[in-house]
Amino acid sequence: MDPAVEKARALRKAMTPPELRLWKYLRRLRAEGRHFRRQTPFRGYFLDFVCHRSRLVIEVDGQTHEYRGDHDRTRDAVLLREGYRTLRFTNEAVRDHIDWVMDRIRSELAAGVPHPGSASPRRPSP
Repeated sequence: MDPAVEKARALRKAMTPPELRLWKYLRRLRAEGRHFRRQTPFRGYFLDFVCHRSRLVIEVDGQTHEYRGDHDRTRDAVLLREGYRTLRFTNEAVRDHIDWVMDRIRSELAAGVPHPGSASPRRPSP
């Protein structure tokens, strides 16, 4: 079996509870023609969630992403060159503000316009 496929399967099994929660919500978008895939290999990287038709990647990180490591910066540059947009959310935002996260995703899907770099949306204050 292809090593990338094996790794993707392992990553799917190891998804965090917030990632699983977001996946449940993203699957509902299929009725609107938005087919997200999870833990997908792409150009040597693994994307948490991606809708190839909309060219949108959603990453769920354990912490805020004010500083991204070289791996993330390189991946973001590859995605941008390929015309993909990236939204990042923390596990906490997905866990505590799922409606806001989904509104932000729907807004990005509706806009459909690539923006430079990766957006790290700010979550609403409690």
